[in-house]
Amino acid sequence: MEGMPHPIPRTVDEVYSDFKGRRAGLIKALTAGLFIFFLLPASALHLYSVCVVRDVEKFYQQCDPEKENLCLYGLPNETWEVNLPVEEVPPELPEPALGINFARDGMQEKDWLSLVAVHSDSWLLAVAFYFGARFGFGKNERKRLFQMINDLPSVFEVVSGNGKQSKEQSATHNNSSKSKSGGKMQSRQLESHSKGVKMSPPPKEDEDSGEDEEEEEDDEQGATCGACGDNYGNDEFWICCDVCERWFHGKCVKITPAKAEHIKQYKCPSCSNKRARV
Repeated sequence: MEGMPHPIPRTVDEVYSDFKGRRAGLIKALTAGLFIFFLLPASALHLYSVCVVRDVEKFYQQCDPEKENLCLYGLPNETWEVNLPVEEVPPELPEPALGINFARDGMQEKDWLSLVAVHSDSWLLAVAFYFGARFGFGKNERKRLFQMINDLPSVFEVVSGNGKQSKEQSATHNNSSKSKSGGKMQSRQLESHSKGVKMSPPPKEDEDSGEDEEEEEDDEQGATCGACGDNYGNDEFWICCDVCERWFHGKCVKITPAKAEHIKQYKCPSCSNKRARV
């Protein structure tokens, strides 16, 4: 669904360039603004902004729920358009999510924009790897293409403002997590340079699962949190009380991995209160 034909990308670098252009157009539609200025005559020594035309407002207006099924297209030249889906079956390129306009008035604007952003990310990947499949990218080429794409914040991260936070969380997780060792999954085991702080995965309460099952599955059925009672979840930070030896979600006891590194001996809130009463 493009007014003018664009060069067909055939190499990894060309597909990545196509991806970046389409991505930039989608981000403009969902976030960006264009400021229009007028300069008054020379006698008035000021520059005034008389109006603001934002892409996101134009996008919102074009997605009228009273219209037919509409799609948001990002174009390789960093522009965007809202249009009806193509009529040919199958389409030349993968099509974006259909009928985004129908949900516009059924939710908060920011939630609707985030929803469109999620579908836009899916569509961008589909288009990129469509070209990869069409022109016979091998394993290494596909891997390189994905790594290049993955280095960019997703459209959803940009729209929701979570791009920076997501990168920081990823860096923290990568720096603090251990990889699989000795056949046991230890992605949740945090390395600590402090003495006395137990931050390995919580011990399992139920050991009836049998030795033949994968230890990864067993490990995910670990102890419950001493504060909220919930079971262990993937990629969650846990800490063990050195007094009662119960495990807690870090978020439940307000302990972050950064704080835990400076704790020599951790006492949960319950044990701390008992000690205070003595």
